[in-house]
Amino acid sequence: MLELNKLTIRSRESVLVEEVSLSVGAGEWMALVGESGSGKSLLSQSISGLLPTGVGASGSIRWNDQELMTLPARQLRKLRGKEIAYIFQDYQGAFTPFRTIAQHMDEYQQVHGEKNRQQRRERSQQALESMSLSVELLNRYPFQLSGGQLQRAAIALALLLSPRLVIADEATTALDSVSGHRILELLRQKQQETGCAILFITHDWRHVRRYADRIAVMKEGKVVESGNRHRVLDHPRHPYTRQLIAAAPMLERPEPTLRSGLEPLHALEGQSQ
Repeated sequence: MLELNKLTIRSRESVLVEEVSLSVGAGEWMALVGESGSGKSLLSQSISGLLPTGVGASGSIRWNDQELMTLPARQLRKLRGKEIAYIFQDYQGAFTPFRTIAQHMDEYQQVHGEKNRQQRRERSQQALESMSLSVELLNRYPFQLSGGQLQRAAIALALLLSPRLVIADEATTALDSVSGHRILELLRQKQQETGCAILFITHDWRHVRRYADRIAVMKEGKVVESGNRHRVLDHPRHPYTRQLIAAAPMLERPEPTLRSGLEPLHALEGQSQ
């Protein structure tokens, strides 16, 4: 589905990502792991043309046999959201403070060609319900939601148009362990329902062990090791991978178990502020 070949990202001063080659298959959960500053986020931003000003990329990024490096900006904008969606660590940045959740979701659909107002409203409601959120939240402003609610609303927004690839960039870093686990369970549930692929950028090896199908490890802008989850975790080959795994806190401890599936909405009020 997605194939990067010798992808290099440069600023005016230095090489930030060097000749990275990796792929993400349909329906696959691919984890991209590494320390802060290793180039993970830049790599993800380059996929659909979101690199910062002054930073450029070379090499090849192919999406279903379509070369994205030469795709005009207008076509890339159409691709973002509809086929490739992002969930960022700064999920609050997905929302404008003076617009309701409903207005955000409505505009998102209009931009991608949904003209029927009633269908847009129904899809927005279904998106919130799929994240175990009350449809009443559609009429609220972002600052009226708790951190956990707003993060799930951001995921609902990203999944609104059933993209084929979801790029989750440190999507649970700002949440406590229980809320983060809940978010990832919801994301896995949507993956199973829709068959979308997930490029999961993280430094948390516990999440990698639980969810990933394959793993790529980045160090200083390079992929130093990649392979299926069990091979990389149980038999790491690169010294850097072994170092990261050895430093992971309580890797063997299981994730928190939710007592009865997802907690009701009222139980989450005030969490993860």
